[in-house]
Amino acid sequence: VRIIAATNRDLKTESEQGHFRSDLFYRLSVFQIKLPPLRERIKDIEDIASFFLRHFSLKNKKNITSMSSEYLKKLQAYPWEGNIRELKNIMERAVILCDTNQLTPDELPYEILFSASVSSETNTSFDLASVEKMHIQKVLRHTGGNKTEAARLLNIGLTTLYRKIDEYKL
Repeated sequence: VRIIAATNRDLKTESEQGHFRSDLFYRLSVFQIKLPPLRERIKDIEDIASFFLRHFSLKNKKNITSMSSEYLKKLQAYPWEGNIRELKNIMERAVILCDTNQLTPDELPYEILFSASVSSETNTSFDLASVEKMHIQKVLRHTGGNKTEAARLLNIGLTTLYRKIDEYKL
């Protein structure tokens, strides 16, 4: 029998401090693989996210074929404290919420959309125009594209909504 185990702790240190059985540590540590956290492997995020996109698209019987560049930038800017498990959950959530053939930032949760680690060189979601654009997109999606209803829900005039749609190229 060969046992494969994974942990985010330094088992040698834990063993030395008496928090992990040293005999078990030596049985497990025949061959060790050190894998850096996802936040240190930003180049891998696109490939891993693409894998989960295909997997969850098939599982949910959806035809989602790509991620927008803004969506990918948000994923790459996030610190991923939960590593690949967190990315997997985010991708599953996004596929469930998506009603087009491409993932966009609209399918991302609040903490990723407004992550403090987003580069200040790019247009961040703290920018009022970015927040307004995303909100209008969500309301339009909610109303199925009905602009009159969207304007009513947004509490703005229909001409203002049309101007915003043109301004943000929605």
